[in-house]
Amino acid sequence: MRNNNKGFTLIELIMVTIILGILAAVAVPRYMGTVNRAEAAAEDAVLSALKANAEAYAMEKFMDTGRKSYPANPFAGASVDGYVVLSGDAVLASGQWTYTDGSSAGTGLITHKRNDDSVWSWTYTNADQSSNSQADDRGAFGPRSSSAVSRAGGDSADL
Repeated sequence: MRNNNKGFTLIELIMVTIILGILAAVAVPRYMGTVNRAEAAAEDAVLSALKANAEAYAMEKFMDTGRKSYPANPFAGASVDGYVVLSGDAVLASGQWTYTDGSSAGTGLITHKRNDDSVWSWTYTNADQSSNSQADDRGAFGPRSSSAVSRAGGDSADL
């Protein structure tokens, strides 16, 4: 009589399932962290482009008027994928950017909604930053902050 066992035993199948579960438990959080770091790097690139655009705008104003001034909207003249102008009760969709004028003159909030539905923001002002009588003719971009509802795989620290 010939023994013709060509299948796996139940214990072998359970062991493979356990090993795959352990691998998935380790890999998924690392993957989510990588996605968040990639989105943060993309945001940094957009902010760098906005800063360069604002500086180019200020230099054009300097050449025209002899004094730098920064745009009221940092997206003015910049080409950013996903930039939308929201009106009324509109809500940001994943991947979109927007700029909202603040309550004080020359200040506002740049916001970006990531694919995990977390919302990150930066302050922007086109007002002079000097408190003495001499104006320094600079606008400013604030640091990244989170107004996130959920940050799957991420943390609230500045990235």
